[in-house]
Amino acid sequence: MHYFTYKNNKLFCEDVSLEALAQKVGTPTYVYSQATLTRHFKAYQDVLKNRGHGMPNHLVCFSVKANSNLAILKLLKKLGAGFDIVSQGELYRVLKVGGNPKHIVFSGVGKTQEEMIYALKKNILCFNVESEQELILLNQVAKKLKKKAPVSIRVNPDIDPKTHPYISTGLKENKFGIPIQEALALYQHSSEFSSIQFIGIDCHIGSQMLSLCPILESVRELKKVILDLKQKGIDIQHLNIGGGLGIPYSKEVPPSPQEYLKDVLQELKDLKIKLLCEPGRTIVGNAGILLTKVLYTKKTASKNFIIVDSAMNDLIRPTLYDAHHEVWPVQKKETSSWTADVVGPICESGDFLAKDRTLYEPQSSDLLAVMSAGAYGFSMSSNYNSRPRAAEVLVSGNKFKICRKRETLKDLIHGENL
Repeated sequence: MHYFTYKNNKLFCEDVSLEALAQKVGTPTYVYSQATLTRHFKAYQDVLKNRGHGMPNHLVCFSVKANSNLAILKLLKKLGAGFDIVSQGELYRVLKVGGNPKHIVFSGVGKTQEEMIYALKKNILCFNVESEQELILLNQVAKKLKKKAPVSIRVNPDIDPKTHPYISTGLKENKFGIPIQEALALYQHSSEFSSIQFIGIDCHIGSQMLSLCPILESVRELKKVILDLKQKGIDIQHLNIGGGLGIPYSKEVPPSPQEYLKDVLQELKDLKIKLLCEPGRTIVGNAGILLTKVLYTKKTASKNFIIVDSAMNDLIRPTLYDAHHEVWPVQKKETSSWTADVVGPICESGDFLAKDRTLYEPQSSDLLAVMSAGAYGFSMSSNYNSRPRAAEVLVSGNKFKICRKRETLKDLIHGENL
């Protein structure tokens, strides 16, 4: 079921008219469907719940960087999610909604000493360590706190995820993880790290992956490492297979979470080990849209433009990755179509939301929906050009709540001094 649908030629999120919502909340506004979020999370949770009798438990850790809105984190926590965080701020957010620290894993290549102290004091499940120097510092910090830091080493298997180079993380030229042979050496010298408890192994090779082949190749490499360590008397309690499964932004046909997990579990059927995964985009990406209003249309000799009140500061993915987002009219009209770029007000030629799209010719004040904007939309937004950030709304059935107020001009200068 798709929760963004047309009814009498008007676009709805679940049972809420986006036209009516815009009249009450204004634009630009991010709009999320609670039913879609729930369905997408359960696509992972239900497969792992039925993993089989006698198998260790599992944890689906939502990747907070994809969308860190408190209302969304609270919903996922109620559904049973764990969380994958990459900063102290994300940890603070998860704890703010009542997240269980023992369901939190801390990733990222540049954890500071302050972040380590904060996470150790909160007793999180695990640090996904990404370099030997990080491990050394974490050991020192934990020793001072008289604690044992639970660690999973993130290995870099040098596998091409076949995705955009900016979101590829599993090749040897990427900054993430530790080469397999170096990781094995660290596990085998665990006695040198008296305040570290090695409990897992982790791998995440990229984002927006549309093929299972590189994912399964990395899982097979992880399995070899686990078996090798077992032969050396080192037992690993959990395997974190990361996230990165792609979604359909346009005509892509990625594997479903069910297919993905079914094949992963088949590869791991001989291992009785706790399984963690870290989906983000697949849960929230297609659960959200960016609602925007047409300001002007502009025709030139070589190009047509639809100028809207959203910009690259609201949704930077098209500018940063040349990412494709479908653009739907909020109200379908019987008018002639034309091809145009959908652009924002920011003083950059790179400020666009869509290029060369064939749409009906809109009028000023018409509404458009930039689709598949739930992941890395608001979370990557900024105040560039001193533009207040958008509002966020969560829809459930025929009701909605503003889960982040639109910023005001006063908010723009909060914390500054003359």
